[in-house]
Amino acid sequence: MQTEKVIDHIVNWLRDYATNAKCKGFVIGVSGGIDSAVTSTLCAKTGLDLLCLEMPIHQGENQVTRADRHIDWLMEHFPNVSRQPVNLTPVFDSLVAAFPKVDNEEDRHMSLANTRARLRMTTLYYFAALEGYLVAGTGNKVEDFGIGFYTKYGDGGVDLSPIADLVKTEVYELGRVLGVNQDIMEAPPTDGLWGDSRTDEDQIGASYPELEWAMKMDEEGKNLDDFSDRQREVFAIYKKYNTANKHKMVPIPICEIPEDLK
Repeated sequence: MQTEKVIDHIVNWLRDYATNAKCKGFVIGVSGGIDSAVTSTLCAKTGLDLLCLEMPIHQGENQVTRADRHIDWLMEHFPNVSRQPVNLTPVFDSLVAAFPKVDNEEDRHMSLANTRARLRMTTLYYFAALEGYLVAGTGNKVEDFGIGFYTKYGDGGVDLSPIADLVKTEVYELGRVLGVNQDIMEAPPTDGLWGDSRTDEDQIGASYPELEWAMKMDEEGKNLDDFSDRQREVFAIYKKYNTANKHKMVPIPICEIPEDLK
C-alpha cells in the first residue's frame, strides 16, 4: 500500500466533502483505540475544525488515559483541534435505572452495551448540530462490511466513513506513518462497551488478520469444505457474523406497495 498517498487521498476527500457540504469541520469520539486515533488524525490534517469528544461510560482507566494522551498529541500538532469531555456514566446509570428488570441478564448485558454506543452517537450529533460539523465514523472495512461488528444507530450512525475501505492491518500502517502514540498502536483492539478488559478478539473468537483472510476467501467464493483446522474455524466464525449482521450492512428493507393497490 502506498501509505502516504492513501493518507493524502483521505485528507483531501474529507476536506472536499466538508467544504461541499458547507460544514466547518468534524466531530469524533476518541476512544483510545487505533481506529479513532487514525481517523481523528486524518480529520485534523484537513485544517478544518476538529472537535474530539471523550465520552466515558464506566470506562477502563487505560482506555481513558490513551484517549487523553492522543488528544493532547493532536492539540500539540494541530491548532484546529479542540476537546470536549462529556461524562456519560451518570446518564447511562439513570437510563438503566429507568428500565424494567428482565429475567435474562445476559440479553440485558448485550442490550446495554449497544445502549452505550447509542448514547455516544446522540452526544456526537448534539455537538455536530450545535457547531455545524460532520460526525466522522471510525469503522474499518472488516467491521463495517465483513462481520458487522458495530452497533446499529450507535457507532454505525455517522455522516461519513474515512477508513471504511481499509482493513485493520492497513489502519495500523496509517497509524505508524501518522505517528500515532505507541501505547495505542500496541493496545489490543476493544469496543469498550462492557466496562471490563475484554478485547474484540475475546468477543469474536478470531483476530483481525484472521478475519481479513476470511473476508478475502469469502470474496473469492470459498466455502468451509476448502479449509481444515484453524482456517475452517475462522472461516466459520466470519460467516456466522457476516450472516447474522447482514441487516446492518444492507439498506433498510422497504415494503414496496404494488401499483394496483395505490
